Amino acid sequence: MLTAFARAFRTPDLRKKLLFTLGIIVVYRVGTHIPIPGVDYKSVQTCIDVSNGNQGLFGLVNMFSGGALLQITIFALGIMPYITASIILQLLTVVIPRLEALKKEGQAGTAKITQYTRYLTVALAILQGTGLVATARSGALFSGCPTANQIVPDQSIFTTITMVVCMTAGTCVVMWLGELITDRGIGNGMSILMFISIAATFPSALWAIKKQGTLAGGWIEFGTVILVGLVMVGLVVFVEQAQRRIPVQYAKRMIGRRSYGGTSTYIPLKVNQAGVIPVIFASSLLYIPALVAQFSGSTSGWKTWIETNLTKGDHPIYLVSYFLLIVFFAFFYVAISFNPEEVADNMKKYGGFIPGIRAGRPTAEYLSYVLNRITWPGSLYLGLIALVPTMALVGFNASGNFPFGGTSILIIVGVGLETVKQIESQLQQRNYEGFLR
Repeated sequence: MLTAFARAFRTPDLRKKLLFTLGIIVVYRVGTHIPIPGVDYKSVQTCIDVSNGNQGLFGLVNMFSGGALLQITIFALGIMPYITASIILQLLTVVIPRLEALKKEGQAGTAKITQYTRYLTVALAILQGTGLVATARSGALFSGCPTANQIVPDQSIFTTITMVVCMTAGTCVVMWLGELITDRGIGNGMSILMFISIAATFPSALWAIKKQGTLAGGWIEFGTVILVGLVMVGLVVFVEQAQRRIPVQYAKRMIGRRSYGGTSTYIPLKVNQAGVIPVIFASSLLYIPALVAQFSGSTSGWKTWIETNLTKGDHPIYLVSYFLLIVFFAFFYVAISFNPEEVADNMKKYGGFIPGIRAGRPTAEYLSYVLNRITWPGSLYLGLIALVPTMALVGFNASGNFPFGGTSILIIVGVGLETVKQIESQLQQRNYEGFLR
């Protein structure tokens, strides 16, 4: 990785792209520390110190915002509205024929879907911003903090609207920055910003583990967490790179005096075909009942059951539910993102076939069979990786968030590998240009 970056900085064109990407990252990190109007910054910092890294229900969203959510800054919502909108549009593409037709139109259809994603992002930002302001005003953002009700001193309608507008505008700016990186920088802009947001929370989380430790001043716990993190990174890199390559042979065809086809290739099916999406789905689904119970004024048995079993990450019911939901969403997302029948039809259309398998329906059935078999280990791997932080917190008797969580490690490793691949591919293109000349 370091070699790729060193070679890239020696190439003028790539150096400009890398410096532009770094400049956008600096702008993004500055925005995560600018509070919005109407917020008492001292009260927020006091509550953050009192919480001592225990972020409760808002831990996932705070991680994706780079810690800006709990500080209620202009980038408090981060890229979560865009991520949610992208997932919703991807799911609706399978259900709505119009969106499916746009997806098949190529670049023009993709641009139209991107425009719909932007509109939905703004709508979700308004909704989430309103919810965040209401949570901050009620004092529920920091449970157990004595000054939680003083975070928003002026609770007038004008102040509330101003706060929501500022956070919505901040989300639009984040979306714009991500698109700038995609167009003029290196890698996928939204993925890069997500990578930076998660990586920015690592130092404070690691230091919180050190302060809460009791062995040798916390350094033994600190070193153990670092070691566990390195092992998890190695495991994630190994599984993320693992794939089943299905060989495909294209028949030789004569068109006029030219021959086409006659080549061999393969279809790469990753073991973790769904990526980090199942973990986000499962976390969000378990987040909903806990949020409803928190804002409900009821004292009935269902609220007590939810608060006892579904709000504590170390409870057996929560752990089992989390694991099963990840496995379910892994199969669900793979089913909607990879269509074996479509792949088989495209292969048949261009004269391709899998050796030993007839073209058409038998090919689709074979692809579906292989995909189901490799999705099982992929889904179990996702579930185990997601449960590691909870088991680590129980082992250390810590109340904060484990810095090397399953979601964070998956995103950081995935984005890092993809960015390095893009840099290396562009370096190879420039080397090949020299040979061609």
